[in-house]
Amino acid sequence: MDNVKPEVNNEFGAIRIADEVVATVAGLAAADVEGVASMSGGWSTDLVEKLGKRNFGKGIKVEVIDDETKIDIYIVVEFGYQIPEVAETVQKEVKMAVETMTGLAVTAVNVHIVGVSMKKSGNADEADAELIVE
Repeated sequence: MDNVKPEVNNEFGAIRIADEVVATVAGLAAADVEGVASMSGGWSTDLVEKLGKRNFGKGIKVEVIDDETKIDIYIVVEFGYQIPEVAETVQKEVKMAVETMTGLAVTAVNVHIVGVSMKKSGNADEADAELIVE
């Protein structure tokens, strides 16, 4: 099945929005939600990020068909936050951001909680601990 990318034609030519752009918009919106510790893109994406390259579309899968999109987001939630509330806020913020910036109709935002991030007690210089289920 050949996915046709959304295209807006005007007097100057055509405008096409790449899936990676939609993923980046969704990732930035989700990362701003209180209670989201991080996005989880799997071990390969995490390794690339540790080497210094930031990926704002990390942990996001986008499916765009015509002028509609379905988004799957994989996040780690901070300990102490209510998971259903964080997930619902992520859904609302991502839907609003993607529809506003791209003009695409968001048909679904599926939030997958893959872990919980906990601060280690004691020294403030210690790194966060994450419990991730994969």
